[in-house]
Amino acid sequence: MASVTTVTTTTAAAAAAVGKEREGAEVVSGAVECFKQSMELMRALGFPEGMMPLRELEECGLVRETGFVWMKQKAPYEHYFRGTGTRVRYDVEVTAFVEEGRMKRMTGVRSKQLMLWVPIVEMSLDGADRVYFKSNVGIGRSFPASAFADETAAAAAFLKEAEATAATAGEKEATAAVTANE
Repeated sequence: MASVTTVTTTTAAAAAAVGKEREGAEVVSGAVECFKQSMELMRALGFPEGMMPLRELEECGLVRETGFVWMKQKAPYEHYFRGTGTRVRYDVEVTAFVEEGRMKRMTGVRSKQLMLWVPIVEMSLDGADRVYFKSNVGIGRSFPASAFADETAAAAAFLKEAEATAATAGEKEATAAVTANE
């Protein structure tokens, strides 16, 4: 029974800490708006825009004062990056602290290496044309930024299609409203 109390207290403390990290956040909801926000974040940090291919986001937020960001999605997502030959798993929630050219203290991102899923805890720019990924044991790999060109193009195409779909839905709603008023 004591261990249950300890776990509950720890969980409550963790929830309080997360709540404090999110104070003063700019929060965005909806898949298209969150995806757009994640692309803008990658661009602002200097990373290729398609590096966070999360298309089912429900909420994302940024605390500018601390650099804390989070992205929540409906379900975990697994993605294969063809340009690097790596499979990456994104948990329901991905968090990090960001600064120009770097995402650190990352949670919710794992890369499959051999037969193991290895947590990725940091992502940084390694010079002008390479992206470096660091695991929780300090071992890392770098890839040319150009390896993510397909991902960036796919992200832009997804966003364009999603915005066109939203515009079409808006036009249909407006037409239905006019028809109902006649």
